[in-house]
Amino acid sequence: MADIAELRRLIEPEAKALGFALVRVKMMGGKSDPTLQVMAERPDTRQLTIDDCAELSRRISDLLDEKDPIEEAYRLEVSSPGIDRPLTRFADYDDWKGFEARVTLDAPIDNRKQLTGILLGTDGEQVSIDVRKHKAMTVPFAAIIDAKLIITDALLKATAPLSTEGADEYEDEPADDEPADAEGLN
Repeated sequence: MADIAELRRLIEPEAKALGFALVRVKMMGGKSDPTLQVMAERPDTRQLTIDDCAELSRRISDLLDEKDPIEEAYRLEVSSPGIDRPLTRFADYDDWKGFEARVTLDAPIDNRKQLTGILLGTDGEQVSIDVRKHKAMTVPFAAIIDAKLIITDALLKATAPLSTEGADEYEDEPADDEPADAEGLN
């Protein structure tokens, strides 16, 4: 399996050279379909455009072809973190303070392994969350194995896209299983 720390070390300078902050580097899928997922964002907008993703993908692909740090064949996926973004960096918990998140712990605290509620921020190496129908809890950042924002109206408003240009443009082609009309067109 690929060394994620080494991949991050290789990829991060490429993202920074384009003015992006690296959000996550993760290998997903099994042996039959491994995917290297790279998420990045522009620090000023917290988003990436499709062109940004393509540019970063080309840089990473060229670098990985040269260095060859992954033994098996894999697919490269480069994207923006999206609206229900993963919270992977300690600073994310302050950046998204006031928004709802789902946090999964490596072991239960107060008989809870999954915490869902409003992020209250950080203090030292601790993350605080006001857990729905429970109480505010503070947990060590090191105990968090997975976390992501939950889509709410407030989050949608805060993460409105930079541009919707081209979003309504698509080709309406019939699916393989859709019958075509008499002229072969839908």
